[in-house]
Amino acid sequence: EVHLVESGGGLVQPGGSLRLSCAASGFTFGINAMTWVRQAPGKGLEWVSSIGFGGDPRMYADSVKGRFTISRDNGKNTLYLQMNSLKSEDAAVYYCATGWITNISPTWSPPGQGTQVTVSS
Repeated sequence: EVHLVESGGGLVQPGGSLRLSCAASGFTFGINAMTWVRQAPGKGLEWVSSIGFGGDPRMYADSVKGRFTISRDNGKNTLYLQMNSLKSEDAAVYYCATGWITNISPTWSPPGQGTQVTVSS
């Protein structure tokens, strides 16, 4: 059974940084692409970034390109999202998911509980 646990969220000022982590278990992490998505209050799920099983390729939503970096440590079964120059519009619950998910189906729900990112001065 796929088990994903996100962590690292919190309250940060605009312009600040956070590093999210996603601990994976229950499947062979190292042969799966992985994805970060987010959901802002009152909005639908938004794709943020995806990474291939070996660390490449990496893709980013235009809204985060140049500010966020996705990475992974297959030895630790962990996915990361380094978020720099955070903006108020980045505030959301962030989820990780298995697979390359750039197009989110309206019926899909992320498997984990997510981690809350709040950007406020």
